[in-house]
Amino acid sequence: MFLNFFLELRNAKVPVTLREYLTLVEAVKAGAANYSIEDFYYLSRAALVKDERNLDKFDRVFGQCFNGIESGAGGDVTAEIPDEWLRKLAERFLTEEEKAQIQALGGFEKLMETLRQRLAEQKERHQGGSKWIGTAGTSPFGAYGYNPEGVRIGQNESRHRRAVKVWDKREFRNLDDSVELGTRNLKVALRRLRRFARDGAATELDLPGTIRSTAHQGGMLDIQMVPERHNRVKVLLLLDIGGSMDDHIRLCEELFSAARSEFKHLEYFYFHNCPYESLWKDNRRRQSDRMGTWELIRTYPPDYKLILVGDASMSPYEIAYAGGSVEHWNEEPGALWVERLLDNYRHAVWLNPVPQQQWPWTHSIRMVDQLMGGRMFPLTIEGLDGAMRELNR
Repeated sequence: MFLNFFLELRNAKVPVTLREYLTLVEAVKAGAANYSIEDFYYLSRAALVKDERNLDKFDRVFGQCFNGIESGAGGDVTAEIPDEWLRKLAERFLTEEEKAQIQALGGFEKLMETLRQRLAEQKERHQGGSKWIGTAGTSPFGAYGYNPEGVRIGQNESRHRRAVKVWDKREFRNLDDSVELGTRNLKVALRRLRRFARDGAATELDLPGTIRSTAHQGGMLDIQMVPERHNRVKVLLLLDIGGSMDDHIRLCEELFSAARSEFKHLEYFYFHNCPYESLWKDNRRRQSDRMGTWELIRTYPPDYKLILVGDASMSPYEIAYAGGSVEHWNEEPGALWVERLLDNYRHAVWLNPVPQQQWPWTHSIRMVDQLMGGRMFPLTIEGLDGAMRELNR
């Protein structure tokens, strides 16, 4: 019945078995899915996925195999016009000349104070205007419009990347650490950071030496031991996730996968746009399970090498102002937290997936590069080589 679905999961490296597939078929025949595509999704996920690290792969395969299938559970069709078409009608498209005529309010404090006034005064929905909170207008507040400096509220994703603050609930997924690298060069570049030291007793089998010595002894087994090698380098990896970083998700997954395989002592955390007072380990629990940045500094000593990965593309207010962060009101600016991290971790670099020739075009990238003291490197093979040399100083 769902054989193609089963085969596609196997092709995506989701370890499903024939017994699990037959259990799913039996459950469907027994009516457990209730003729609902949503119920079938949860049923098949429960039956076929044994490890939460495979949930993302399962979702992708499910979407490919059952794209466009509607639930059969009751209800009449109330509209045949796709919702996306209606949403696009509410967007405001302006020429470059019209955009140039729209004036910004002039600064973060002025913007936030005006927003407070609008929230107090506005009583109903608005669309197409230049003052109220609404859609498809030139007001600094709302969604699907245009303003050179505004607060984006309730819009699914960025269109012009001009908002200085975003109020929205965002869902991020964890980076996949099992991505097959398209090239070995990332691993080779990261190996520049690996340092080994021979310590302790001879506890590691020297297989080539044993074979050689046994041959010299005329076939009599002669076991040779060598001191165990210890990878002494310790890495603290902080990864920007979501928003404009979605454009670089594949490259970051390759870097993450390479780092997991190359560094024995690797700790990683996520942040969004800029590090603030807390970071998180799991994007699915990022709202409830966080680690304070002060706690992180106390937990991981200064002998860790700090690597921050992000495009540094954000509103300058997120770096320089309290309250500039996306999703929450930060009591202290992001720049202060970056400085605290750098004060504790002397060996630190920032890897940027944005091509280096584009850095001068974005003010926030220049600000972060200045904060890092020029230790920002492009996320390329050449850039990784430079970053690893910097960390080895």
